[in-house]
Amino acid sequence: MPENHKHRTIIFYKNYFEEFFIKQHQKVKDKIIWTFDLIEDLSQVPETYLKHLEGTDGLYEIRVQQGSDIFRIFCFFDKGKIVVVTSGFQKKTQKTPKQEIEKALKIKEEYYAEKK
Repeated sequence: MPENHKHRTIIFYKNYFEEFFIKQHQKVKDKIIWTFDLIEDLSQVPETYLKHLEGTDGLYEIRVQQGSDIFRIFCFFDKGKIVVVTSGFQKKTQKTPKQEIEKALKIKEEYYAEKK
C-alpha cells in the first residue's frame, strides 16, 4: 500500500476557519486535527464525522465532539477530492443556526467567484 495515500485534501479558505480555531482549547484543536486527518485518510467517512447539510447546495458539516462540547465545521468539495473548510462554531442547540449556514454559503460563493 502506498504510504500516506490520502483520499482527500483539506484546505482552508482565507482565515475564516482559523479565527474560530485559534480560540479553542488545545484538546478541542487536537480533536479537530484528528477529525481532519480521518476525513483525509478514509475512503468512506462515517456520517458521525462528515455529513451533507440537507437543503443546501453541497455544504457539508464536519462534526467534532470533545467531551460534552459539540463543534461544527462547514466545508464543501472542490473537484471531489479537495475539501474546502469555510467556518466553524460551537453547537449549543439541537438545530444548526441558520446564520451559521448562511455565512458558510457566502464563503463558498466567494471562493468560487475568486476561482473564475
